[in-house]
Amino acid sequence: MEAATLLASLNPDAPLAHRHLWLMDALRWVRGDGKDVQAAVQRVRAFTDAVQASAVGRTRWRRWWSVFIGTVDITPLLADHGFAPRTAFLSELGNRLRKKVLPGTPETTDMAELFDLLLPTRFDVRWLKALDSDTLKRLRATLTDDEAPAANGPPRVDAFWDKALMDALIFCVSQISATGFASEIRIRMSAEAQAQRSFHQLPSDFEALRRAVDAHGARSPQSMAAAETLRERLDACRQAAYTVYSHLEEHGVSVGIVFRLRQLRERIVRVKELLDCLQSEQRERAAAALLADLAQVGLDRRSIRALIASSSHLTAAKVAERSAESGEHYITRDADEYRAMLRKAAGGGAIIGLTTWVKFLLAGLGLTAFWGGFANGLNYATSFVVIMLLHMTVATKQPAVTAPAMVAKLRDIRQPGAVRRFVDEVANLFRSQIASIVGNIGLVIPVVVLISAGLLLARGEAMISPEKARHVLRDIHLLGPTMLFAAFTGVLLFASSIVAGWVENWYVFHNLDSAVKHNPRFTALLGHVRAARWADFLRRNISGLAANISLGFMLGLVPAFAVFFGLPLDVRHVTLSAGQVTAAAMALGWEVLREPALWWAVAGVLAIGPINLGVSFYLAFRLALRAQNISEINRQLIRAAIRRRIRAAPLSFLFPPKKPAAPEEDTPAPPDTGPTGHG
Repeated sequence: MEAATLLASLNPDAPLAHRHLWLMDALRWVRGDGKDVQAAVQRVRAFTDAVQASAVGRTRWRRWWSVFIGTVDITPLLADHGFAPRTAFLSELGNRLRKKVLPGTPETTDMAELFDLLLPTRFDVRWLKALDSDTLKRLRATLTDDEAPAANGPPRVDAFWDKALMDALIFCVSQISATGFASEIRIRMSAEAQAQRSFHQLPSDFEALRRAVDAHGARSPQSMAAAETLRERLDACRQAAYTVYSHLEEHGVSVGIVFRLRQLRERIVRVKELLDCLQSEQRERAAAALLADLAQVGLDRRSIRALIASSSHLTAAKVAERSAESGEHYITRDADEYRAMLRKAAGGGAIIGLTTWVKFLLAGLGLTAFWGGFANGLNYATSFVVIMLLHMTVATKQPAVTAPAMVAKLRDIRQPGAVRRFVDEVANLFRSQIASIVGNIGLVIPVVVLISAGLLLARGEAMISPEKARHVLRDIHLLGPTMLFAAFTGVLLFASSIVAGWVENWYVFHNLDSAVKHNPRFTALLGHVRAARWADFLRRNISGLAANISLGFMLGLVPAFAVFFGLPLDVRHVTLSAGQVTAAAMALGWEVLREPALWWAVAGVLAIGPINLGVSFYLAFRLALRAQNISEINRQLIRAAIRRRIRAAPLSFLFPPKKPAAPEEDTPAPPDTGPTGHG
């Protein structure tokens, strides 16, 4: 299609939807194949040439523009495009989901809604930024007879644009003030930030700018000075809002508050962009740059993943940090701690042996899928909680909390020795996991053997029937779906650590520790001393309780829900599986030692452990790396350091050192270029 043909199809008197559809077609023509930016710029020039070459076309184009700006409200585009209609995370999540599912309509007077239909691709951002000053001036000249300011005031295009910018500034400044005065933000600011009263003075600074613009013009010295004062006030508001992050890091994180703070920061940036556009000497170029930024914002706002990542980053960091605090207890660093871990794991294995017996008892009740899963979940959760309270351990639960503890060593990765200390933690963790698995399996097997032998002596029957025993061996066969189920169990292990971190963060954020200790209802019921003990107990154990209870019920209920949806998913936990294979062998007697099915099941158990550990550790490790903002360059440096340790001292990953290791040479990490701060 030629520019003249496009201009000839323009009808200023067409209905609203058809006028906007013509504009969409025009921009699609400019876009072309979406590959050549300069070709798009040339098409814009061709259109301006066609308008200027025809008096009829010029009149039609200007009439269309007059109707367009008279019916479409451009202020929401400038002030609100890219921001949530309500400053709430869930509201914005729902809004983005709606935009992905429901189509937009060109029959609208809201330019913010129409804008996404007009410029829907990232190529639009590129060609808008590529428009040169001469092309922009020629395009502006097609809209007005006055190519330079008239003696009695600005031309019509400038008047329209200045009014839209001032209205957008009013809306944005009002939103910034409202956010700064919101109770959940205000009470979390530092005392110094509250004393400065930056948000109190922001409206008066903007009012001074508005009066200067009305009296002297947008680019007068008075307006320039007022705008500079407003920028300084906006910076002060931004610094005041940043003090909220310190409160969140100390007292717990809220995704909703983080989302509101990010919206506040972006509003401040938008106000500065509008001010630059209002007072720029190159009006056309500033307007094109602003439209390109708005198009980019519109594209970014469609991403649900980006919304969740940006708003939950601080929460993820806090969850990783709280997991790191728990994980420190599960890493052994010398021979004494290694032996202590073996004892704790052996105790955990003994209790899992009893758990295995209870699991088979519950299976004999013939419960429905849901209630059977619930009963199994209660059995697992109870066992895990008892193990925790007795200060024992279950091997597969450790990686999800030890990985963040390891990555915490990289918090100051640019400091000398940071990478070496991290590699030390890798070796320490590997040894700890071996001790845990050996201790768990080393005692779960004899406990199940003793229970089965006792049942045989007491009632002449083993823990399970021979038919059930063969079914167990088939289920845990190495060549069956065991590996897939073991990996899925690793995901559940990681998920339990996320639940634990989130619950602890929620507990701290709502100050429940103080509530339990001092609330009159609790103290009246428990007494002051007992309430204080409960508060101390919950503060120390809320994360562990959440992790163990959630893991137990996920192991029991997730397979039941999977069956409901027709998904053949099950869980394979190394210690539980070892106990089940032992029970099956006891039920089948000595002859089972000659059957390949037993040894395939034993091989399955030996493979389940590393997969449980590997998947949960990998997921937790990735989360912790993102939380600590470790760049790809430093990740490569870490991998190289681990490979060097494996070549130089492979046994350090298996046995604890007899004495502290001598310091090694450590390559300083380069400056981390990944994203930092709170955005």
